[in-house]
Amino acid sequence: MTAPAATAPAKGRVLFASLIGTTIEFFDFYIYATAAVLVFPKLFFPSADPASATLQSLATFALAFFARPIGSAVFGHYGDRVGRKATLVAALLTMGISTVVIGLLPTHAQIGVAAPLLLALCRFGQGLGLGGEWGGAVLLATENAPPGKRAWYGMFPQLGAPLGFFLSTAIFLVLTEVLDDATFFAWGWRIPFLASAVLVLVGLWVRLRITETPDFQKVLDKGGRVRLPMREVLVHQWRGVVSGTLLALATFVLFYLMTVFALSWGTSQLGYSREHFLMLQLAGVVCFAATIPISALYADRFGRRRAMLIASVGIVMFGLCFAPMFVADSHVATLAFLMIGLGLMGLTYGPVGTLLAEQFPTAVRYTGASLAFNLAGIFGASLAPYIATWLAERHGLASVGWYLAGAAVLSFIALWMLPRDGATGDLPVGR
Repeated sequence: MTAPAATAPAKGRVLFASLIGTTIEFFDFYIYATAAVLVFPKLFFPSADPASATLQSLATFALAFFARPIGSAVFGHYGDRVGRKATLVAALLTMGISTVVIGLLPTHAQIGVAAPLLLALCRFGQGLGLGGEWGGAVLLATENAPPGKRAWYGMFPQLGAPLGFFLSTAIFLVLTEVLDDATFFAWGWRIPFLASAVLVLVGLWVRLRITETPDFQKVLDKGGRVRLPMREVLVHQWRGVVSGTLLALATFVLFYLMTVFALSWGTSQLGYSREHFLMLQLAGVVCFAATIPISALYADRFGRRRAMLIASVGIVMFGLCFAPMFVADSHVATLAFLMIGLGLMGLTYGPVGTLLAEQFPTAVRYTGASLAFNLAGIFGASLAPYIATWLAERHGLASVGWYLAGAAVLSFIALWMLPRDGATGDLPVGR
């Protein structure tokens, strides 16, 4: 029997469940990103020189992105076979447990080389969880959306990214203000990882109270479940995977250049204090959060594809101005750099979840959208801080801007080539 239409309170609960889950997931993910720059090089890779230690730490940061497609395959399978709700709960637990364990790990000084190995294992677990989280959260929102509001509903899980980043940056900022360096590196850095346990419990409570999405319920009612969703995606929906990966490429490159790389370069090469640069980043994240709903409103009215095409052009132009704006002697220029860059991030990030979901039919949508998104994470984000650091040290910041612009050009081409007749999937492709 087909599920009845959800009431307004139920819709609100669904949107909150999609938002709180991704907020928690991205909070966990970003506290690792911040610690990978500020903490782990000193505590887990102390035998290397500072530059090499940072690169080794960023390599563990990249590991999660290679785990995410595995997470999308595992959780996507159950999301398309069992349902969105149960799978989202499992993904949240996987991410949360991995994060809390990081806060309990002994350091290199305590157990030697085993410390970075355990850190890498926990980071892999974070990637598995996030690989299953994002796709399910987007589908939870978009598959409950009324006609004409899919991008607006799909925007709510996307808001979890700036909210999670804001919370993670704020907690590190508070810790660096109230603790001296010795205390912070002795035990203070562990607090954000352990505190995520409270957030996970809140997220679980919310998600256990929601029901299955109407779209997937129709698949269940019709007996339309696919036995092996990943096989179906790779054999029959591979074009959606390729186009989805490329269209999201610039989104990932931009974000991790504006957060992980910018924090590392700003504090190590441009002379900004850790506290000051985190404050500047928080101002940029406000712009990130503000432009997500703007892009969603535009995308519902004029099309997801058009919204992301415009954002891609903006990213190309921003890449050409990367080096002149990100400088040591002008806090105003650096603030503008972060606000513009993260504002553009919101413009491309707002519609991308809905657009990716629209590339796949309901029966394999969890697997397909998650796989495309996480493959974009591998190619666009996993090595972005590492590549940018390598380029900046050898060829200057301008080369980092060209790297970003090149990624945006590839995304623009993929977006331009998307079908415009609604032929892919059972949702209309954004025009």
